[in-house]
Amino acid sequence: MPRANRFHLPNAVWHITHRCHDRRFLLKFEHDRQRWKYWLFQARKRYGLSVLNYIATSNHVHLLVQDGGRGEIARSMQLIAGRTAQEYNQRKSRKGAFWEDRYFATAVSSDHHFIQCLVYIDLNMVRAGVVNHPAQWKISGYREIQSPPKRYRIIDWHALCRLTQAPDYAAMQSAHNQWVTHTLGNGELQRESAWTESVAVGSESYIELVKSQLGARAYHRKVRRHNDTTFLIQDSGHLDVPRFGRKSTF
Repeated sequence: MPRANRFHLPNAVWHITHRCHDRRFLLKFEHDRQRWKYWLFQARKRYGLSVLNYIATSNHVHLLVQDGGRGEIARSMQLIAGRTAQEYNQRKSRKGAFWEDRYFATAVSSDHHFIQCLVYIDLNMVRAGVVNHPAQWKISGYREIQSPPKRYRIIDWHALCRLTQAPDYAAMQSAHNQWVTHTLGNGELQRESAWTESVAVGSESYIELVKSQLGARAYHRKVRRHNDTTFLIQDSGHLDVPRFGRKSTF
């Protein structure tokens, strides 16, 4: 995974991916995915992490979060990754790294690109051929959005309604289901590296904003047109990319 450093955009939406060390299937059992979810809940509770979507697979996790500017993403990632790794290693009498040392973060513009990224996360295990519908994968934001729990809620539905321009939760819930159903019906299940390997994804104006925020750090990064409405800032492959906290030692 590319090296990374701190990077901040006020109120930005970030798609974060974190892989298990050497892409090993260290989260293959539901118990371990549940523990990751528990610490995600604790991060929301302790630090006010605004979680918009999530999924824990057998060897990596996805998070869609909004930066509130209080350093909550850095503290949350340290808590979630650290405690998940500690518990696993203690239970298995294991030593060594649990995660890749760096997680990857992609800034996503809060327009239709946000919705595309939301659905992309939902369909992760469908793309992998493990389930036929995201409702069948238990540790996921899709399940929580469509069937909100009475306790231990993780999704920040106020922020999700605001970003999707839904008047209330029921409207957002219905629209979310329609987006997923539409994408499944069209068979749009291919992996899109733009969401996991770019510094930023969005409209041309959004990309220009991010590039200006990067300043000198954007010098070696290319802006590329992905399609008619989507532009990317490509990761240089060897330069720093966005992240919010220090290297994990677990």
